[in-house]
Amino acid sequence: MEYDVVIVGGGPAGLSAAIKIKQLNPDTSVVVLEKGGELGAHILSGAVMDPRALTELIPNWKELGAPLNTEVTEDRVLFLTETKAYKTPNFLLPKCFENHGNYVISLGNVVRWLGQQAEALGVEIFPGFTGAEVLYNDDGSVKGVATGNMGVKRDGEPGPDFQLGMELHGKYTLFAEGARGHLGKQLMAKFDLNKGKDPQSYGIGIKELWEIDPAKHQPGLVIHTTGWPLDTKTYGGSFLYHLENNQVMVGYVVGLDYENPYLSPYEEFQRYKTHPEIRTFFEGGKRISYGARAITAGGLQSLPKLVFPGGALIGCDAGFLNMSRIKGSHAAIKSGMLAAESVVEALGAGRAADELASYPAAFEQSWLHEELHVARNVKPWLKKGLYIGSLMTGIDQIVFRGKAPWTLHHSTPDHACLRPASEFAPITYPKPDGKLTFDRLSSVFISNTNHAEDQPIHLTLKDDSVPVGINLAKYAGPESRYCPAGVYEFVKTDEGQDRLQINAQNCVHCKTCDIKDPTQNIVWITPEGGGGPNYPNM
Repeated sequence: MEYDVVIVGGGPAGLSAAIKIKQLNPDTSVVVLEKGGELGAHILSGAVMDPRALTELIPNWKELGAPLNTEVTEDRVLFLTETKAYKTPNFLLPKCFENHGNYVISLGNVVRWLGQQAEALGVEIFPGFTGAEVLYNDDGSVKGVATGNMGVKRDGEPGPDFQLGMELHGKYTLFAEGARGHLGKQLMAKFDLNKGKDPQSYGIGIKELWEIDPAKHQPGLVIHTTGWPLDTKTYGGSFLYHLENNQVMVGYVVGLDYENPYLSPYEEFQRYKTHPEIRTFFEGGKRISYGARAITAGGLQSLPKLVFPGGALIGCDAGFLNMSRIKGSHAAIKSGMLAAESVVEALGAGRAADELASYPAAFEQSWLHEELHVARNVKPWLKKGLYIGSLMTGIDQIVFRGKAPWTLHHSTPDHACLRPASEFAPITYPKPDGKLTFDRLSSVFISNTNHAEDQPIHLTLKDDSVPVGINLAKYAGPESRYCPAGVYEFVKTDEGQDRLQINAQNCVHCKTCDIKDPTQNIVWITPEGGGGPNYPNM
């Protein structure tokens, strides 16, 4: 199938690019591929949204019914010890923590709404189709993508309901797959897009949606915490956002540069909810949904080259998230708009399959570049530990207002930060109580995750001997702890030998294994389209 523009990924970046292209030239043919069973199915974010980019894209979004319903009413930043909570005075908070004028949202619902706006403009959207393979022209430029085959059996042979994937060709292809995109990773390697850039830095965000006692509900309340339960060397913290309808979003983010292989981000999140200051919100409430997703958090220093012959990276596939503000959706929308303007200009000049040089040039002149420049030192400072990191972030953001005459750098990829288990004591986490804290499998159940049972496993190993021979022997099998969905499990064979069991059916597509595996032996590839989680209101 031939199009002017092929977009891989139906999140905020991909849909905003599609909308902007159609606004600028309605005659341009645009298709959006979305691997989730519906738009929004795989979208997971905190989320407090800065409406700036959305207002640029669709100025009358309020009249059109965009689901930005709950304006932020209060910012609260807490430092937690095991039993106490200390509120940071608002006059001491850097500007990046101010949420006046922002909205507490379900990004999944915003994406569903963006999809309606895109379809109204004539964009073709194919949910349930994965961008499984990049296609190239004879000169090496990107030609488009092929979708994955459907109905393939575990042994790789076609099943009774086999359906061949299709090729989608575009004059330009935009990749908007989100953090650690499967095809984005391949493009970075093929075109050496990370040359001269810092290693990318990631976090894992784990989230639950609760319905709480109306007496405890405060629409627009935004709470962030640092400190307990993490140790002072490990970067991380929580968010707790009050939406409408007595709903609260609660989550925990842990930087994937952590050192201790015994650490479990999932268990730290469960433990966090038991803090006296936090648990009161949830007592008498009901957990509705659960999910997890990696976050691209390296900032300006880690942004790859954005363009290559025939296409571009947008949104979190490139890494535009502003870690200091804990916000990425406005950045994704803006990057999609900038790429769209470049595409329309190129098509108007009769060009195809070349480099969209005006896209990175426009980014460098944009407010998004300025915003990321101001935030560039926050994550590197926070790597120095809680106390030094907090102090220096305050100096960087309050004294220098993000304009310090130096730029700190990320030196080590996250997977290389893990240290041998022999240097640490195992962590004993409390057992879940089933009311406030839960095990992984009951959590995965309410993420509505499902994959066709007999399909090939999409969590592939370069070398089958590595999980036991290196990861278990040296690092005490960290994949059994960093995965928030219980996918990786070390079990004994009948002969008493250890082996890694991969429960691919549980995978919520968070990509943490692809990022944190210390040997980089696990490679996440796209499963059959429509599989994975199906998040409501997340």
